[in-house]
Amino acid sequence: MTVGRTPPSIPPSTPPARLHFSALHIAAPALACLVGLAVLQQLPALPGWCLTMVLSGLGGVLLLGSLLGLRKSPPGVWTHGLLLCLCLALGGLSFAQGAWRAHSRLDQSLPPAWEGRDVRVQGQVASLPTVLQGMTGAGGLRFEFEIDSAHDAQTGEDLSRWVPPHILLSWYVQAEEAPPKLMVGERWQLQLRLKQAHGLVNPFGFDAELWLFEQGVRATGTVRSQALPAPQRLAAAPWTSIDAWRQHLRDALYERVNQPAHAGILAALSLGDQAAISKDDWAVFRLTGVAHLLSVSGLHVTMFAWGMQGLVAWLWRRSGRACLVLPAVSAARWAGVMAAGAYALFSGWGVPAQRTVWMLASLALLRSLGVRWPWPLSLLLAAVIVTAIDPWALCQAGFWLSFMAVGLLMASGGGAQAPVPGWRGHIKAGLQSQWVATLGLAPLSLVFFQQISVVGLLANLIAIPLVSFVVAPLALAGALTPVLWVPADWAVSALMAYLHALAAWPWAVWSLAVAPVWAQLAGLLGGALCVMPLPWQLRLLGLPLALPLLWPAPWQPQAGEFEIMAADIGQGNAVLVRTAHHQLLFDTGPQLAPGIDAGDRVLLPLLHALGVNRLDVLMLSHRDSDHVGGAGSLMAGLPVEVLHSSLEPSNALLADAHRRGVHLRRCEQGQHWSWDGVQFELLHPRPAHYEQGLKSNAMSCVLHVRSASGASALLAGDLEAPQESALLAQLAAGQLRAPLRSQMLLVPHHGSKTSSSAAFLAAVAPQWAVVQAGYLNRFGHPAPSVLSRYQAQGIQVFDSPSCGAWQWRSQDPSPGLCQRALAPHYWQWQAPTRSTRFGPEPRVEEPVPPAGEWPGFEP
Repeated sequence: MTVGRTPPSIPPSTPPARLHFSALHIAAPALACLVGLAVLQQLPALPGWCLTMVLSGLGGVLLLGSLLGLRKSPPGVWTHGLLLCLCLALGGLSFAQGAWRAHSRLDQSLPPAWEGRDVRVQGQVASLPTVLQGMTGAGGLRFEFEIDSAHDAQTGEDLSRWVPPHILLSWYVQAEEAPPKLMVGERWQLQLRLKQAHGLVNPFGFDAELWLFEQGVRATGTVRSQALPAPQRLAAAPWTSIDAWRQHLRDALYERVNQPAHAGILAALSLGDQAAISKDDWAVFRLTGVAHLLSVSGLHVTMFAWGMQGLVAWLWRRSGRACLVLPAVSAARWAGVMAAGAYALFSGWGVPAQRTVWMLASLALLRSLGVRWPWPLSLLLAAVIVTAIDPWALCQAGFWLSFMAVGLLMASGGGAQAPVPGWRGHIKAGLQSQWVATLGLAPLSLVFFQQISVVGLLANLIAIPLVSFVVAPLALAGALTPVLWVPADWAVSALMAYLHALAAWPWAVWSLAVAPVWAQLAGLLGGALCVMPLPWQLRLLGLPLALPLLWPAPWQPQAGEFEIMAADIGQGNAVLVRTAHHQLLFDTGPQLAPGIDAGDRVLLPLLHALGVNRLDVLMLSHRDSDHVGGAGSLMAGLPVEVLHSSLEPSNALLADAHRRGVHLRRCEQGQHWSWDGVQFELLHPRPAHYEQGLKSNAMSCVLHVRSASGASALLAGDLEAPQESALLAQLAAGQLRAPLRSQMLLVPHHGSKTSSSAAFLAAVAPQWAVVQAGYLNRFGHPAPSVLSRYQAQGIQVFDSPSCGAWQWRSQDPSPGLCQRALAPHYWQWQAPTRSTRFGPEPRVEEPVPPAGEWPGFEP
């Protein structure tokens, strides 16, 4: 073309050029949708309905304007302004739809006024009942329940508008009674005592309230089986109920398989009943890094879809007429998606399985439309679809682990080298995939769980093919031919023997403290670089990036100062005291059921996350189960140097500690020591008390801690008023080495009426007091009369149900920090004011979570 000449115009008959879409034009709007939801999930409170509607309207206007702008823009031209408007529109609409759904779910919450009152309901059993085992041989069932109608048990008032439609119930029976026969889909009339969805809140702990919120459970409660009218079955489960079929199959599975533990594993793989796996087996799975295999996860759903896709393709190609109607590839692809959906429905339609089904469906839709996007864009679209259906998926570790695993496997394949033909090629490809998944997901496992299974690669090399190609298919096929459950049982036996051998290794698991956010992001990037098909020079850059995550430097108090953390463990005591180089744990929380306790569920994960890898002193104040219930699990999971206690010599915990090489000492008044400039002294019991046969509360160890700067704390256990008076008498006589006066007081006996006398409070004169008690516990702790005494003396009281874990550093003049205030979210339980409750403070018995249940759950 000659410079200066006018270019020829385009003839009118020339068709307009198509609008050009680059990867940025697809990725940016999709990322905007995810960012909108991510911003919503970080909010401490939801925007009001009006603001939500305004955001929806603005997003709709921007979206319409962006689409009109695209239509009128020159062919092949994308302006940055149009792209920005489109991203803002989709991000705002994503935020608004998530907020609208969250508002709708919050509106279903049980009002505080109806907590603890008897409510008569009619409805349907909505989940497979899980067997519970209590402390004294009593048992029961736990199940989800869909409510059709609800009435006040006393007045008959209609409460259907106030009681949530979906709840989680526990039905307890006495030791001599058999659990009730419940079938999914049956209609029942029950009398209940309900409470709001509430869970334990600890640093880096499992968010039980988020889990309940995502499941749509807005209240929990217990069945009042002894109240009148008695529970009544109104109608049997309909024959069309898939869940009823699942329960019949579970019962048949337990009859066919002799070992209940193995039957539980098969039920988890085929029916999605994870609660059927015993606590001991879950511990082995976690130690060996195969826990993701022993539930209906994305892997199993994908493998099932892949198998069905191959079978349908093989059969379809054998019919020329079928291929003329629909190509074999398309038929096989959608058959795989439908098989995945059927498997997910049969296994209970769990959230991980749902995500996988939507992911497979979105990828199949892209292929059917002839779209050949790069794998990152395909995964991004799948993530948008999954989060649009489940806005809270972004908050779940399973979402990130699933998408990261698929992304790493796709990225590491790269197509750089052709696969080696034959069985050697399959083995090499399998080993490469296992290496990529293990190494690439290790940083993410550290971020979410603060531990890596060192033997995980060896365990998964056998477990993945054995479970995916043998155990799970046989468990599913047993639904049609029950005899196949027998070889499945043999395969589970072989697998468990192998995993137990690996779990016995002394360094099977590597636990680390929680790293800062910047270190977590750097570690994730480093892990991805190490497995990408990149030059080795770039891969090696991943090692220094991952170093801050693999070698974190957890916070420690300065010399002469201490930190106290009162963990949220329900009804019981558990207080961690840390100095610059030492750690002491005062009590270990309750035992909830045989083999289930706060030590395993709450304290061990918390201590590992804080970087506490050993305890210099474990102090058990007295023998009550809400104080020593977690001691056995704690000593099994963490080295302990010294055990201080007031336990009787015949107590089994002392024998267990002696076998583990722990030094045993009695709590005696006058014992004192110094750590890093911090003074510790025991004020109770006296040596003579051990000969007087006092009850357990009267024998509580009382510990006084004082920093070099004079800040102090008093941990009083379950001390009662007579012992408080005796301490005051000794103080007046000058017989106590340390003063009682302290800035912080662990409220004696959880705020019972038998403790916290006015004279004792005046002598201690704390600025802050901490009550460790269960939410709406049956004992009524803390008693209103006791709280009034604290209020009268101007003492600020923190209770664990409203505060979560409470943390205070001796050099800090502020009244400590509540975990609920440190990390607030809109789905969390909100403490109601006294005036919002109905009549006297309600009491709901603390239910016992079953083995294999999630940590930190307090339904």
